[in-house]
Amino acid sequence: MLPNDRRQHLGGMLFLISLLVFFISSLLLYAIYAMNRRDDPQSLATLPSGFLISTLFLVLISGMVHAATRTVRRDRSAGTGMLLAVSAVLASIFMGMQFYAMTELLGGEALQGGTGKGVAGMIVVLAILHALHVAGGVISLGIVSVRSLMGKYDHERHWPVDFAAQYWHFLDVVWLCMLAAFWFTTGGFEI
Repeated sequence: MLPNDRRQHLGGMLFLISLLVFFISSLLLYAIYAMNRRDDPQSLATLPSGFLISTLFLVLISGMVHAATRTVRRDRSAGTGMLLAVSAVLASIFMGMQFYAMTELLGGEALQGGTGKGVAGMIVVLAILHALHVAGGVISLGIVSVRSLMGKYDHERHWPVDFAAQYWHFLDVVWLCMLAAFWFTTGGFEI
């Protein structure tokens, strides 16, 4: 690894660690809040099925950016760029599905008594925080895919592609943990 890549790698790891601390503390706060409100009838609201469907997209994106790390090591810039570009498009679809699921949740029976109160309101807040990080990931995927199509990465210089994959794997794990927490503290999913 080149010295400049080492510094970037360290900065990227520190960024992911700080995000990990943020999301762990957010999930712990949510868990405490949800446990204190478990007798509230609003806590039994069902989650929109859009959360489950969009999760499949997130896992697919993660797999595609992982495949991009393999193609860049084989000096296939065009293939890497296409995998990353398709991932960015799928990530935009993921965000749209999440937005639709959140509006469905906000307009549902859980919030008939008020605007954004209760466990459902917290779920939407956490999902929006995750979506903001996904939006940053979409922008970075777009930049890395364009640079890949321009031939900026090869088998020696590919740290940005690797970091994009690490970031998406991180987003996967965070979303799956959030989804599990939501599932166990609400009425489950609409199927």
